Formats: sequence, structure tokens, C-alpha cells
Amino acid sequence: SEYGGETLQGPAYGPTSHSTAASSTPSSSSAFRHVVPSRQIVERQPRMLDFRVEYRDRNVDVVLEDSSTVGEIKHILENELQIPASKMLLKGWKTGDVDDSTVLKTLHLPKNNSLYVLTPDLPPPSSSSHSGALQESLNQNFMLIVTHREVQREYNLNFSGSSTIQEVKRNVYDLTSIPVRHQLWEGWPPSATDDSMTLAASGVTFPCHRLTVGRRTSPVQTREQSEEQCTDVHMVSDSDGDDFEDATEFGVDDGEMFGVASSALRKSPMMPENAENEGDALLQFTAEFSSRYGDCHPVYFIGSLEAAFQEAFYGKARDRKLLAIYLHHDDSVLTNVFCSQMLCAESIVSYLSQNFITWAWDMTKEANRARFLTMCTRHFGSVVAQTIRTQKTDQFPLFLIIMGKRSSNEVLNVIQGNTTVDELMMRLMAAMEIFSAQQQEDIKDEDEREARENVKREQDEAYRISLEADRAKREAQEREIAEQFRLEQIRKEQEEEREAIRLSLEQSLPPEPKEESTESVSKLRIRTPSGEFFERRFLASSKLQVVFDFVASKGYPWEEYKLLGTFPRRDVTQLDPNKSLLEVKLYPQETLFLEAKE
Repeated sequence: SEYGGETLQGPAYGPTSHSTAASSTPSSSSAFRHVVPSRQIVERQPRMLDFRVEYRDRNVDVVLEDSSTVGEIKHILENELQIPASKMLLKGWKTGDVDDSTVLKTLHLPKNNSLYVLTPDLPPPSSSSHSGALQESLNQNFMLIVTHREVQREYNLNFSGSSTIQEVKRNVYDLTSIPVRHQLWEGWPPSATDDSMTLAASGVTFPCHRLTVGRRTSPVQTREQSEEQCTDVHMVSDSDGDDFEDATEFGVDDGEMFGVASSALRKSPMMPENAENEGDALLQFTAEFSSRYGDCHPVYFIGSLEAAFQEAFYGKARDRKLLAIYLHHDDSVLTNVFCSQMLCAESIVSYLSQNFITWAWDMTKEANRARFLTMCTRHFGSVVAQTIRTQKTDQFPLFLIIMGKRSSNEVLNVIQGNTTVDELMMRLMAAMEIFSAQQQEDIKDEDEREARENVKREQDEAYRISLEADRAKREAQEREIAEQFRLEQIRKEQEEEREAIRLSLEQSLPPEPKEESTESVSKLRIRTPSGEFFERRFLASSKLQVVFDFVASKGYPWEEYKLLGTFPRRDVTQLDPNKSLLEVKLYPQETLFLEAKE
């Protein structure tokens, strides 16, 4: 287009939309696989699985045994939807690769499941009957190429055939700020006589139809202007149903309203300006998003972008996910359509919740925009930040698909707001295929690393046990040596003590009397346990203790040895040591022998 056209999705019309007009209530049918009861008695009854399959504006219920295959589901859908099974892409499985031969039992599915069908290679089916053609037209998407006469700007708007002319005009009001009752149209077919008519019934050209809209400047027109307008098909909008656009609801008159953009009517921003705490900002963003577009929307991660990275990328390889960053902009003409029809589509919400961590940011305010670009430069590099910086307002919203890698974070895709549900789903699935391949490599590497670490831990544990055993053995040897040394020291001390006692006793002995002594002398001959003999003379008047001391001085203390007499055999050590040798009859001579005590 010479005006630089922009493609926009209509307000309520996509293959998976659930907010269709009242005149085109989505149809729903059921398909059951009849199970023939077996005559044999089996221990396990077949488990039944329920599938809710969505295709465009239709929902088909399928009930199958878990022993059935994916191909049987497609066969049932082929009969219900009149679509060749080979053209179907059956999506929504929560497991890995699934083909037509996959048995449902192997997927470990819950009782209730939701799937959806994509037919990217299949043109819309046609019907020869008038009623069938009308019904098919209601399901088709019409592109209205609308030119804003005053500013020479062109908009490419996608609408479902079930949309009404009134809905088209209200959407154009959001884009041009021309209230419906002040819109002056050119290009509507003659059959479009009522704003409540659907596009399918209005006679607009499929798939594209050109229209022109301008502002009706004055209710009073000259005759020349009136005659000129009669030569073309002009549709001047009625005031019926225009209360939504009337300025009285906002406390201003029509004249003021003409100069006010639609963004001025918003009650509150998606995110506070100069948001300091990212978690609090995301809480307000989620609440405002739910208020504007309903509760069926992606679950936005509440926290900083760094925390979202940690949640998505830095767990175990099996638990990692892709990171989807939604960049909102209230001043873009695509925002309302993208949010209500793309992000809030059940198939998109379900797919994001299963496979992505979704984080959001509002780029409307310059301070918040600058903050995100700073975060973007830090985490993704200046090239990605420059790419986002150069995006024009009407190219928003943006959807960034991020995959965490070993050394950096890689931006797989930047999806602009000018897209459809099917295209968005296909691009999300394409990103998942890349991520799944990388994830399998990461899982393999992680398993191998854990196996190596387990082996190393086992080796370290065995080495530790060996060291402990060696240390215990060494300590036992050291204790034994220490004990031997201690005992040796005690023995030496005892020997030294005994030697000291012996020397002391030897020195304290009275001198041995001579043989020619005039006093009575007793001669004692003593035999040791080893068979040796030693002799000594004692005065007969000497006490028996002197004999004991003499024997002890030779190394045989009376505490350890007893001194025995021969005839008669008696234990001399049991006698009174204070008696004399004469008194104990060890005179004039006697032979004694030593014997160790028990």
C-alpha cells in the first residue's frame, strides 16, 4: 500500500476464539468409539479416556480406551470434521514425540484431556448449499483494508465472518478516534443496510474488501455536496449503540472528544511509572490485565527478570523451560486485539503454561521502557536491545522467546503483535522444537556428569575409608608402642627402685663376722631357684631380719620369695623376724633354699 499498511487482528475472531458473536454460537459434537464387551474374564478393565478436541469454532468430544492409538482419534475426527487425517496436526500432548501409531496407554494420560487441531496446509472447505455457504462464511476471516481519509493512513483489519458491521465501526473508532456516529463510510456493498448485520451476510468481498472512512464535519451539507455523495455508496453511521463512544460518559462534550485519543480513556496504567520493585509492578500488571481482558490469560511470573531466569534456566535439565517475555504498549493499535484474541486464547494459554515461564513488562512509559532496555542490554546484549529500541509503537506488543544456554541467553524469536493465533502457536511450537533438542542434549550431559560425579564420590568415599583404616591401624600401632614404652619405663623404674633398695639393704647389713670370732657364729648356705648357692656367716645373736635383708640384697626380696628350711621342712619367712638365729634354730649352720611365692 502507498500508505504503509498495518495488519491487525479483529477484536473477537480467530480459529480458537471463544468470544464469538451471538449469531454464531460455536457448535459442539461428540464422537464415541464403541467398545464391544469381551466374553473372556480379564483382571483389568480397559481405562476410558476423554478428549476435548478444539478446531476453529468447533469442539468435538472423543471417548476412547487407553489401548487405542493416536491414529484412531484422527480417524474419528476425520468423520466428524470432514478433514483428511493426513492434513491434521493434533496438538496439545503433554509428553514428547507422538505419532499416529502411539498407543495412548504409553503416554500415561489423565482421565480428561484437551487437544486442538491445526490444518496449516488445508484451505477452508466450501459447500454448495446456500445455508452451508453462509455457515462457512461465518467461520471465515475477512480482511478489511480501511483507509482513514483525513490522515491517508491504511489499516488491514482481520475479522471473523460472524462479526457485525457495528463491531467493525467500534474497532475503527479505537484506531481513528472518530466516534461511530461521526464516521462517514465509502465502499460498503448495497446489501449492507443494517449495522447489526454480520460481515458474512453483508456482501463484502472475500477474502479482502476495501473501505474508506472519514469524519463527518457538519450535519448541514450543501446541495452540491449532497449530490456528489449520492453518486457513490456512502454509509453514515447511526447513533444507535453509540453510547459506549459518547463523551458524556466521561464528562466531556463531543467537541472535546474529537481531539482526544482513545488512550486517554483508560482508567489506570498496566504498570506504575518508574517501577522500582519489579515484583510489585508485575502484581499490578497481572491485576490490570485480568481487569481488562478477563481471567483466562497466561500466568505471569511475579518477580524480577533475574528471578525468572533462575526459575526457567537454572534448575535440573529436565525441569527447565523456555522464557517468554511479553512487552506491552498501551499506545499501539494492535494491543487490544493481541491481548484479547492471542494471549487469552485457551490453546495459547495452555501451551504457555505447560512449556514456558512467562514474564511481562509495560513499555508505555518512557522510564519503564528505558529500564527494560537496560535489563535487556545486560542479559541479551546490545544487538537485541537495539532491535527492541527501533521497534515502532504500532509494532508492539512484542513477544520474546528466550532459551537459556550454557554461557549465555539466546533470543530465539521476536514475535510482533501483527499475527494470528495459528501463526503464534506455530512459532511457539517451532521454538519448543529447538528447545527440546537442546534440552535432550543438556539432559544427556547432565546424566553423564552426574554419573561421573557419582563414580568420583564412590572413589572418594572408598579412599576416605581406606585412609580411616590406615589411620586407625597407625594409631593402634602407636598406642601399642606407647604402651610398650610405658611398661618398659615402669619396669625400668621398678628395677631401679629394687636396685636402690638392694643397695640400701646391702649397705645396712652388719659386717660378716670372721671365722676366728670369739662370739657364736651361724653359717648359712642358701640355694637360689636357678640352682646357685651363696654363703654367709652371721652372729648367732643376729635377728632373723638380717638374714632376710641379706637375701633381698642379693635380689630376692622376701615379699616375692619365701625362704625354706630342709630338716625339718619349714617356711622361715613365716617366723618372727625379730628373733635371733639361735632362737629360730639356725645355729650353728643351716642350708636354706629360695622359692618364688605363688
